[in-house]
Amino acid sequence: MNITLAVDERIAEQARRAASAMGKSLNQAVRDYLEQLAGAEQLAAELKAFEVSALASPGRLNGWRFNRDEANERGSRYA
Repeated sequence: MNITLAVDERIAEQARRAASAMGKSLNQAVRDYLEQLAGAEQLAAELKAFEVSALASPGRLNGWRFNRDEANERGSRYA
């Protein structure tokens, strides 16, 4: 897909020099950035889906934790 962007000439020239310093063309630098941006959005969506799933699981303890005595007692049963 081809995309046309309107960018100030000064910005485009600075970006071209920055891309060149990275050993890339401006076109490649923009392409890499767009791929990174698209991947970040997908990762954020996957993390959100995981969070929703984890919060809906029936195995939640609702803040309950073993206290030290319970943890030690539990460990000594199996020793």
